[in-house]
Amino acid sequence: MYCPYCRHSDSRVIDSRTADDGAAIRRRRSCPECGRRFTTQETVILMVGKRSGATEPFNRDKIVSGVRRACQGRPVTEDQLAILAQRVEDAIRSRGLGEVPSHEVGLAILGPLRALDEVAYLRFASVYRGFESLDDFEAEIAALRATHDEKWRAAMAELDNERGVRGPAGDQDVPGDGGDAGKTGDLSRAAGWQPAGRNGT
Repeated sequence: MYCPYCRHSDSRVIDSRTADDGAAIRRRRSCPECGRRFTTQETVILMVGKRSGATEPFNRDKIVSGVRRACQGRPVTEDQLAILAQRVEDAIRSRGLGEVPSHEVGLAILGPLRALDEVAYLRFASVYRGFESLDDFEAEIAALRATHDEKWRAAMAELDNERGVRGPAGDQDVPGDGGDAGKTGDLSRAAGWQPAGRNGT
């Protein structure tokens, strides 16, 4: 490892620590020539197998470049594209494989992109999955709508559960409040219950 300051051809490791949840090793080095210290990071090279049979190192910039074209004209920032590329790389590396087919990289992009921008997702999916007719677009849009419906039903169910935990008492006013005293009576009658008199009748 060359020293970045004096270009000496050797260096000494003085400290090593894991980084990125064990996916990399960060080493602190010292140059015996100039005495300065610097840090290096070692990671396992993830290879991508192309359809032609050739392989190449995984390149996060290619992810950003491909998705950027699909996001043209959409309210998506460069920071969001960088985060998406990081999520894709993390998902692929989590499989523990040294080489993945390019098809798997494309599949890993679809999920994060759909969450980021659905229009950009449709653009990317139409090219990646080779949409050939309007029916292909309609089927994908129907799937997106179904996902929205499921989220809406889940949100309403959660809201109903919260209301059930609080109970109707949480919506009643304090008895004796002059302006809204009638509300308590209305709730009582709606529940089929009347307060007992002093004599228990």
